[in-house]
Amino acid sequence: MNRILFLGDVFGRTGRRLVRELLPDITSAYEVDLVVANVENAAGGIGLTIKAADELFASGIDVMTSGNHIFRHAEIVEYMEQNDRLLRPANYLEPCPGKGAVLVTTRSGARVGVVNLLGRVFMEPLGCPFRTADREIAALAKQGAQVFLVDMHAEATSEKQAMAWHLTGRVQAVIGTHTHVQTADETILAGGTAYITDAGMTGPHDSVIGMRKETVLERFLTGRPVRFEAARKGLRLEGVLIGLSEDLGRAVEIVRIQRSLPS
Repeated sequence: MNRILFLGDVFGRTGRRLVRELLPDITSAYEVDLVVANVENAAGGIGLTIKAADELFASGIDVMTSGNHIFRHAEIVEYMEQNDRLLRPANYLEPCPGKGAVLVTTRSGARVGVVNLLGRVFMEPLGCPFRTADREIAALAKQGAQVFLVDMHAEATSEKQAMAWHLTGRVQAVIGTHTHVQTADETILAGGTAYITDAGMTGPHDSVIGMRKETVLERFLTGRPVRFEAARKGLRLEGVLIGLSEDLGRAVEIVRIQRSLPS
């Protein structure tokens, strides 16, 4: 069976450590053909640097998706334009550096199109993610894609679910990211599309969505600006494993993955 592993938002130094130390065993145990991960918080808990990107690629990630924090560090712009396996949301308004979709070949020879989208509800006033998805999928199909995976980086559950129903039967997976809390609603929709509202977070779970509890509580209790800091404890890798049919035409399984390391 062809399998794709998607890792929930890689968060800071601890997230990179989890990928580095756990990913090889996971890919071997499950005979994973392609590894995709959301990395928009991989540098200090917000954004991505060149050093962090190089480390994650070297650790075994094949395609990296992102979200609303991807341009936090200016240095990543040139890197993104030189490496089409680091994506930014496709519905960013033009002109915008980088690409929102890429076609890659898996270890078993399948041609997979990966599309990165950003939701608009409670997020950014970008282009329509639904029409953008239609456009990017059509373009990838013309390039010969057999399998389509969509990272829907969004705040609202309703928007993520709507995207899954919009694309069911046309793509093999719609994976939600951004909230850093893994949901328990993994399913295969009627059209053969694997879906989960949020793949979770690969990082420090003894935290408030990755940040030190103390700093977040201070903000909530006082209402004053507080400098958030990335947490360091409760290390857990989260994501989903997607199994494809023999003809690659549909998803036949989606399984939540959780693996831990000592802090």
